[in-house]
Amino acid sequence: MRKDQNLGEYLRAQGVSRRGFLKFCSATASLMALPPSAVAQVAEALASARRPSVIWLSFQECTGCTESLTRSHAPTVESLIFDAISLDYHHTLQAAAGEGAENARMAAMEENDGEYLLVVDGSIPTGNPGFSTIAGISNLDMLKETARGAAAVIAVGTCAAFGGIPQAFPNPTGAVSVSDIITDKPIINVSGCPPIPVVITGVLAHFLTFGTIPDLDPLGRPTAFFGQTIHDRCYRRPFYERGEFAHTFDDEGARKGWCLYELGCKGPTSYNACATLKWNEGTSFPIGSGHGCLGCSEPGFWDHGSFYKPISAGLWGPRETLLGAAAAGAALGIGSAMAARARKNKALKEAEADSS
Repeated sequence: MRKDQNLGEYLRAQGVSRRGFLKFCSATASLMALPPSAVAQVAEALASARRPSVIWLSFQECTGCTESLTRSHAPTVESLIFDAISLDYHHTLQAAAGEGAENARMAAMEENDGEYLLVVDGSIPTGNPGFSTIAGISNLDMLKETARGAAAVIAVGTCAAFGGIPQAFPNPTGAVSVSDIITDKPIINVSGCPPIPVVITGVLAHFLTFGTIPDLDPLGRPTAFFGQTIHDRCYRRPFYERGEFAHTFDDEGARKGWCLYELGCKGPTSYNACATLKWNEGTSFPIGSGHGCLGCSEPGFWDHGSFYKPISAGLWGPRETLLGAAAAGAALGIGSAMAARARKNKALKEAEADSS
């Protein structure tokens, strides 16, 4: 795609029909939680959109966020969107190395000053500039330099959004999140360890369509994807409401697909779209595979730990200052479910007594 082409021209040159383009726009609108009536607006905006330059920086991370992203498969929204942007710098995916790679980053910054998108994955060490460097530049300095001319910053993954595992106790590198460093740019947090690929591309689609960042929750995450807890949309929710819980991973309850709350599932306090978008082309998600949610899209999830202890054990603190009301609602729901379980157990004991 030439720099002077808009997205509509590029897709036509690639043989994408009008019908195929509208189907793509419908999927994009759905991704962004827009009503069907918005499809025409999305189509018009995307057809005239110019190919934005994207610079992707990777700092203290495991490459899991990039691995997640590369699981996209043609001809999905992911592949179309990534054909329509200019990914000018990415440590893992670029062919250039050394001076060539850094020259590409500098050129992208100069040619698209004030217009490029900066994507960051990984936390930023602040304890010592030498803890992590790229081309002899500390992560901290590279972030500040590259963010200076960015239109917006997308913090991909929990490490970039909230500090993640590198920030976990005792945090030897002094790891911090992107928003701890950059305070004068719009920042979109796409948390998750790793994040869902469709969420990343949905954010890019929104920026391509409207030229703005999407609505965000108090933690800076797109509400279209992080507006509800995993528990809200979980297919095991009915078992939770009836007080039917698995107590081990191989008991009768587990085999029947009962709720995994008592095995430490953090779904009631974790905000993400895992239960609806799922993973591996919409195949499944952790709870669907028989494992409780670890709460990886939430701040401090690693330090909270105790992945196999229920929330009511007091080992998973609510976000009092930001989403206290939601946490309180989850707590009430947990109490109701536990009460239902107690009633059920009492009824079973009474039935056993009567039969004896």
